[in-house]
Amino acid sequence: MAKRDFYEALGVSKGASAGELKKAFRKKAMEFHPDRNKDNPNAEAQFKEVNEAYEVLKDEDKKAAYDRYGHAAFEQGGPGGGRPGGGFGGQGDFSSAFSDVFDDLFGDFMGGGRGGGGGGRSRVQRGSDLRYDLRVSLEEAFTGSQKTVRVPTSVSCTSCSGLGSANGVDPVTCPSCNGMGKVRAQQGFFTVERGCPACSGLGQIIKDPCGDCSGSGRKQKDRSLSVNVPAGVETGTRIRLAGEGEAGLRGGPTGDLYIFIEVAKHSIFQRDGSHLFCTIPVSMVTAALGGDIEVPTIDGGRSRVKIPTGSQTGRQMRLRNKGMPALRGGGQGDMFLELSVETPVNLTARQKEILQDFELSVEENNNPESTSFFQNVKKFWDSMKT
Repeated sequence: MAKRDFYEALGVSKGASAGELKKAFRKKAMEFHPDRNKDNPNAEAQFKEVNEAYEVLKDEDKKAAYDRYGHAAFEQGGPGGGRPGGGFGGQGDFSSAFSDVFDDLFGDFMGGGRGGGGGGRSRVQRGSDLRYDLRVSLEEAFTGSQKTVRVPTSVSCTSCSGLGSANGVDPVTCPSCNGMGKVRAQQGFFTVERGCPACSGLGQIIKDPCGDCSGSGRKQKDRSLSVNVPAGVETGTRIRLAGEGEAGLRGGPTGDLYIFIEVAKHSIFQRDGSHLFCTIPVSMVTAALGGDIEVPTIDGGRSRVKIPTGSQTGRQMRLRNKGMPALRGGGQGDMFLELSVETPVNLTARQKEILQDFELSVEENNNPESTSFFQNVKKFWDSMKT
């Protein structure tokens, strides 16, 4: 079976940058890792495929050879001389490429980034970033607003000043991982590193932990925060509150809080970027004879609009600078009005009689669209007879 193109295996274009390659590999490796796909017999082969592709494309020389010769660059006798990375069958190939993104895939299990070489791991760990979904009205998105949110999070333990140890006792090296913060396990072809369960990947343990936080240096607590929602926000807008996330483990730095905005649907206006759209129903008489109507604007005001004589459903009119403000300056959008001519219902006998008399008085030039349509229909039917 022909080997799949390396770029296709990673799901990137040929001109992808090193960062894009790494991101694509991280996603694919997470998707196909055997530990996550125990019921998929093809997962290991798919995982090896994306690993081999990344092993080649992350190296500039190998990538250049592959771009020029394809897979032949690494076949015996080919310009590359041998398989990518010296043959993929061994564990060295796995660790070579996978180590580049190991922390991105297993950071949640290991409890943070990798430790420095030979020196063990630091006993502190940065707190997790938090997400809060905040729903605002379209009016609040127009004017901007100040919102108070209540966030369940971890805060630094006051009893031990966030250090996790009672009476200032220093932590000691974890005997299970010898201070590395990680342990290795053999799984088929692969050797997988995971965070040490004894020390939660920190490399150190506390023999005399704080009684209030059990040695973590932090406690669960709800916090009330004030959030400034700027004018012009849209659904998906992200607001970062630095240092308002989860407290770090054992005195580590605090994470950030990200507020994701959702703008609620409006009963009158529809939004597209900085522009607003509003469907305006008008009576059949007003559409035929023309007239003035008042329409609402998002700022709570009113604008008088002239309806031209003979207006049809779907006709649009534009009110400049009556839309939404741009988030970071740059003026204000427009509001577009679309007319919807309303057919009267619940007619009385007299009203029906008036309309029937009116229908008898109508000439072809009173309904040009209908006249043109039915003329074309007649031509179509006549052509079918010949």
